[in-house]
Amino acid sequence: MSYFDGRVVAVTGAGAGVGRQLAIQLAGQGATLSLIDRDQHALNQTISLIGTQSGVSRMSVVDVSDRDAMHACAAETFDAFGSIDAVFNNAGVLYTGDVLDAEFDDFARVMRTNFWGVVNGSKAFLPFIFRSHEGNVVNVSSAFGLMSAPGYSAYNAAKFAVRGFTESLRQEMLILHPQVKVSCVFPGGIKTSIARTARMAAPIDRQAVIESFEHNIARTEPEKAAQVILRGAKQGRPRILVGADARIIDVLTRISGSGYQRLIPATNRANRS
Repeated sequence: MSYFDGRVVAVTGAGAGVGRQLAIQLAGQGATLSLIDRDQHALNQTISLIGTQSGVSRMSVVDVSDRDAMHACAAETFDAFGSIDAVFNNAGVLYTGDVLDAEFDDFARVMRTNFWGVVNGSKAFLPFIFRSHEGNVVNVSSAFGLMSAPGYSAYNAAKFAVRGFTESLRQEMLILHPQVKVSCVFPGGIKTSIARTARMAAPIDRQAVIESFEHNIARTEPEKAAQVILRGAKQGRPRILVGADARIIDVLTRISGSGYQRLIPATNRANRS
C-alpha cells in the first residue's frame, strides 16, 4: 500500500503544472482528492487526465487568496469525506520587475496569492488534519525562498515569507501535534507555464523573460518535481529541494551566507558587458 492510499488530500493550484502532477500521482497512489484552483476549465482537464485512477475526487473553483472561500472549501471537503489527512499548498504566481518599476498593487497581488494563499490553506485545513493519525502540511516556497535575485523582489518576499511561516508552523506542530508533518518545498526551475502567465513590470521585455526561463532556467519536468515532493512529504522532511539548481542554491547560500548578494550582481554585470 502507498503512503497516500485511502487518505484524503487537498491540492491547491491543481489545474496546471506541479499541482496537476501532484493530483495525478496522488490519484495513482489511491488518494481521495480535493482539488482546488481558480480556473474551472483547468480543473476539468486535470480531472480528465486522472480518469479512473482515483475512486473519489471533488473539485472547488476557489481563489486561494479568498480566506472565507478556503475555509468553506475545507469544511465542505471534510463533510464530503469525513476526514482530511493532508494539504499541499502549491498555488502561486510569478512576477518580474525591479522595485522602482513595480506597482504597489503588483506587490500586493503576489503576496495575496503566494503568501496569504499558503496561510489560508494551512489555517483552513489544519483543524481537520489534526484529527488524522498521520497528517501532512506541505507548503511550496521556491529556490527564490532561499536566495534573492534582482528583478524578483515581490516574488522573493512572498517565497521567503512562506519559508518563515512554514518553519515556524513545523516547530509548533512538533510541540503541539507531532503526528502532523510539516514540509517546505523549494523548487528550482520547473518546466511549467508559470513564466507565460506571469505579470511583469512595464519596462520588462516579456518575450525575452519567457524565452530565458524556458530555455535556460526550467530544467525539471513537473512529473519529476511531483515525485520528489511526494517522497519528501512521506518522509516528513522539513526541506524538500526540487532540482539540481535548488540543491546548488541551498549549498551556495549555506556556504556564502550573505555573500551571494555580491556575486549575483557581479555576474549580471559581466553578462551584460
